[in-house]
Amino acid sequence: MKNLASSIAIVTGAGRGLGAAIAKKLAEEGARVYGMARNENELTQLANTTKGELIPVVLDLTMRNEIANWVQSEFVSSFPNILINNAGAGVFAKIDEMQEDQWDQMIGVNLTGVFNITAPVVSKMRKNNQGYIINIGSILGTTTRAEGAAYSATKYGIRGFSESLMKELRGDNIKVSCINPGSIDTDFFQSSGIRKHANMLQPEDLAEVILFLLKTPNNMLIDELTVRPLDSRNPDKL
Repeated sequence: MKNLASSIAIVTGAGRGLGAAIAKKLAEEGARVYGMARNENELTQLANTTKGELIPVVLDLTMRNEIANWVQSEFVSSFPNILINNAGAGVFAKIDEMQEDQWDQMIGVNLTGVFNITAPVVSKMRKNNQGYIINIGSILGTTTRAEGAAYSATKYGIRGFSESLMKELRGDNIKVSCINPGSIDTDFFQSSGIRKHANMLQPEDLAEVILFLLKTPNNMLIDELTVRPLDSRNPDKL
C-alpha cells in the first residue's frame, strides 16, 4: 500500500487525541477517510481543519446493527481497505470499587465495539481481496498495573483477537497488526487518573507508526508492535 491516494480508510475514535491525529495523517496522505466518533462537533472541527478528504461519521460502536447497516449502505460500489480500530475507554479503580457500568463500557467499546465494526468491514475486504486492519492495543495488554484489571483485560483481549484474526485473514490478502503503545499525551490520561510525565509519546508519533505499517511491502506482515516513550530519567515509565 505504497500510495494511499486511492485508499478508503475508517478510523474509529477519530474525534480527538490519537484517533484525530491518525485520521488527519491518512487524509493528508491522500486517503478518503471516514472519521467515526460519537461527538459530531469534534468530528466537524477535525474535518474543517484537515487538508484532504475527511468525512465525519457520527456513530456509537456499541450499536451493532447501526454499524453494520452503515457499512452495507456506504460501501455498495467501493471498498474500505484500511480499518484503524482506535476507539477506547479506560477507567482505573480498585476492583471492588469499580462500578458495573464502568466495566460494561470498557468491554463494550474496547472489545465488542471492535467486533461490531470489524466483522462487516472484513466482509467487504474479502470481496475486494485486500485490506489492512490495525488494532490499537496498549502496553497494558502486555503487562499490568494495580487498579488496571478491567482495562488490561480488554487490551489483552485485543491482542488475542488480533492474532487470531491475522491468522484467519492472511489467506485473503488482508493484513492485521496490533500496536501496543505506552503512555500517549492525550485527554485519555486526564480521565484515567494516570499521572502524566514529561516524555510521553505524542499522538502524531503514533500516526507516523500507522503510516509506516501501511507502507510496508505487500509481502511483509508485522503482526504486533510495541511502542514506548524513550525516557532515560524514568526508565520504568509505561
